[in-house]
Amino acid sequence: MKDTSVESFSHSAASRVADGQSIQAGGLHVGSLNDPTSDLEIFSKEVLNALISDNLPPTPNNFSLYFDRILEEKSESLRRQIGSILEMEDTNEDEQNLELEKTLKQGFSSVKSILQLSATLYKNMTLMEKILEKRRDEIKNIPSLDAAEQVLHSLTDDVSKLSGILNKQVTHMKVLYGETATIVKQVENETIFDNQYGVYNKRYLLNKLKQESNLIEEFHHKSSLIMVQLSNATIALINSEKAKGLMIRTVARLLLKTSRRSDIVAHYGEGIFAMLLKHTDTQSAKLAADRLYELVSSSNFFLGDQEIQLQIAIGISELNPSHSTEEILVGTLDAMHSSNDEKKFHYVVCNY
Repeated sequence: MKDTSVESFSHSAASRVADGQSIQAGGLHVGSLNDPTSDLEIFSKEVLNALISDNLPPTPNNFSLYFDRILEEKSESLRRQIGSILEMEDTNEDEQNLELEKTLKQGFSSVKSILQLSATLYKNMTLMEKILEKRRDEIKNIPSLDAAEQVLHSLTDDVSKLSGILNKQVTHMKVLYGETATIVKQVENETIFDNQYGVYNKRYLLNKLKQESNLIEEFHHKSSLIMVQLSNATIALINSEKAKGLMIRTVARLLLKTSRRSDIVAHYGEGIFAMLLKHTDTQSAKLAADRLYELVSSSNFFLGDQEIQLQIAIGISELNPSHSTEEILVGTLDAMHSSNDEKKFHYVVCNY
C-alpha cells in the first residue's frame, strides 16, 4: 500500500531543542545534556564544550577542526575506536581527487604533445611548399632536358624524405589521440557532477545511497529519498524540446534552492531528479515535498501567448537497510509514477 495523504503545514519561528541543547537567538545556550552513552558521544560533548569555552561558534568547520585536534591528544585505543566509526562515513574523497588529478595531468600532457606534433606537421608542410616553389623556379631556368630530369629527381627525393617523416608523425599523433580519448573516457567515468543540470550525477547518487544505508544499519537513524520529475500534464503542454529542457533545468535549480547543506541533489536520468535527505524521517520528507511542490508551482513559463504553470510528480521512500539500493530506487520511482497518475496528490509515499 502507498500512503497518498497530502498534509498542510505551517512554520513558526521558535527556538530549536535537540539532544538537550537549546539554540536561541543571540547565541548558544547549553541546557542539561543527556548522559552520553558511547565513547563517541562523550568525546563529541568534550569537543562542543571546548568550542564554547573558547567562545567559538559550533559550526561544522570549527567542530571538525577541534574534533581532529582534541582526538590527537587521546589514547591510541580511543583514537582507533573512534576512527573505526568514522571510517563508515569516509568516502576517501582526497584519494579520489588525487587520482583524478593525476589522470587529468596525463590528459593535459597528451593534449600538449598533440599540439606540439601538430605544430611540427604544419612546419613540415610549410617546408614542402617552399621546396616545391624553389624547384619550380629552378625548372624555369633549365637549359636542357637532362638538367630538368636532375631537378625532378631531387624533388622526388625531397618529397619522399618528407613523406616518411610525415607518416611517422601522423602515426604518433594517432597513438596520442587514442591515449587522450582513453583518459577523457576514464575521467568521465569518475566524475560526480552533471554539467547539464548543475547537480550531482547518478553515479554519485548510487554511492551515497549505499553509504547512507550502511550508516543507518549501524546507527539506526532515519533518512529518506525523494524523486521528482515534471508531471505528465505539464509535459503534454510542451511541443518544443528546448522549452522542455529549460523547464527541467528550472526544476533542478529549485531543488537546489530548497535543499539543505547535507542533502544530496542528483540527476538520475531522463529529467528525473533525486534528493537524498539525511537524518530525515518520512513525515519530514513529506514537508520537504510540500515545500518543493509549492515552490515549483509558483514558477510559470510563457511559450508564445501560452502561460504554463510548472507541476511535478514526487515519490518518497524512507531508506531501509534491509532493501538493496536498487529496490529503494525502484520503489521510489514507482511512487513517483503513481503520483503522476494521481493528479490530485502532490506526492506518493512508498511503503515496502
